[in-house]
Amino acid sequence: MPPRTSNAADPAPTPAEPRPALRVAVLADSDTRWKWGALTARRLTAGAAGPAEAAGEDERGARPVEVSGLLLRGRATPTPRQLAEVGEVGIDAEKVREVTAVEFLHTVRDERYDVVVLALVGGGVQAMLHGLAALDLERRPVIVTGYVGVVYEKLADGLLLRHGADVVLANSAHDAERFRAVYEGVGADASAVTEAALPFLGGAPYRAEEGRDTVVFAAQPSVPASRADRTYLLRRLVEHARLHPRREVLLKLRSKPGEHTTHIEELPYQKLAQKVPGGLPPNFRLVYGHMGEVLDRTDLLVTVSSTAALESLHRRIPTAVLTDLGVREPLGNHHFVGSGLLTSWDRLDGGYRPRPDGQWLAGQGVAADGSYSTAYDTARAKVAALLDSGQLLPLAPYYTPATAPGYLPGILARHHLAPDGTPLPGAAAPQETGRVRGAVRETVRNAARGAYRHGVQRVAPVIRRMGEL
Repeated sequence: MPPRTSNAADPAPTPAEPRPALRVAVLADSDTRWKWGALTARRLTAGAAGPAEAAGEDERGARPVEVSGLLLRGRATPTPRQLAEVGEVGIDAEKVREVTAVEFLHTVRDERYDVVVLALVGGGVQAMLHGLAALDLERRPVIVTGYVGVVYEKLADGLLLRHGADVVLANSAHDAERFRAVYEGVGADASAVTEAALPFLGGAPYRAEEGRDTVVFAAQPSVPASRADRTYLLRRLVEHARLHPRREVLLKLRSKPGEHTTHIEELPYQKLAQKVPGGLPPNFRLVYGHMGEVLDRTDLLVTVSSTAALESLHRRIPTAVLTDLGVREPLGNHHFVGSGLLTSWDRLDGGYRPRPDGQWLAGQGVAADGSYSTAYDTARAKVAALLDSGQLLPLAPYYTPATAPGYLPGILARHHLAPDGTPLPGAAAPQETGRVRGAVRETVRNAARGAYRHGVQRVAPVIRRMGEL
């Protein structure tokens, strides 16, 4: 039989139905956790959408991805400037909106997200888990959470508050081992713990440039906490600049006075710098901006315990962790024991440059060996498997009104939720009607938030200092 030839009467082939978008929501409560959450969402869905994501479907039929940004209203809700400074995260900062806990739960109920990334402090994660469980959705989203950086305090507390999520991301093999040990130690399911890496590592490997000599001190909002310790660090940094007048010395700041970050900064370095005897030397500057852009021109990164050290190590930039104030748990620099990075300003003044221990680096998720491209493969596969499973098991946090009756209700109440996870009476905002009412409500909210921030950052420290007299 001769082959069949086509003719004008033949029906045109039916185009494949486009796959529905994978809908992801990121809920964050600070600038740093927003950065972590947004980039984590992108890492976890990198295989779902190809280069033509914006057009809907790529040539291979990959599923398009839609990521929505939500900010949990509170003392550390990032400002538009802070959102812009975070850098490129693939989400339009102008489309990110603030919500209360109850508004977030209603949004999840109405929007039917496939994945929700909870980039929150532990108590916030626990409250959202119970609130989501109380929704009793016929089809609930996959819930992902984790830590924004080095976990050096409140390990058990923070982990158990995150228990119940489908995926609890660990930033390194070291963290994954510790996380599982905590869960198994209390008889909780540890299967959610998934090894990955910090989502914001990247940038070009370090290369020294002739004529460039830049030292950057990565400041932290709450480490150290005392005026004396912060004044000491600033004095040593200024003295380092004076000792090396041809070296550019930068103090990298997280926020401007009046802005909040993940942690409260009661004594901003900006204010302390105004009182430096003799003023600041000409080769010393205070800088803001995206950390990655600052690292592009850094020849030595100095810190007490900032996660910026891991970003720096990933790029093989010489990195130093200070011992001047001791190696102590409250400072977080105890995490770097065995790293080869611990040193003092005296040694740095004399030209010393620490060399990191390779074995320590291998366990910390720094991935300076080039393995970073596969760091999220396991987590990505786990999320995909959960999405394909059809029906997810009900959320089952370790803490319940039966297991923690003296702890859990207070956590939920801070987010206006009852012990069973349902909204407390009056917690749900009434439906806004009309633009004028909406604008008035937003103005009142902004004023209230500004007053609250002023109270926390300005008034409260004064009251505490008066109480110490």
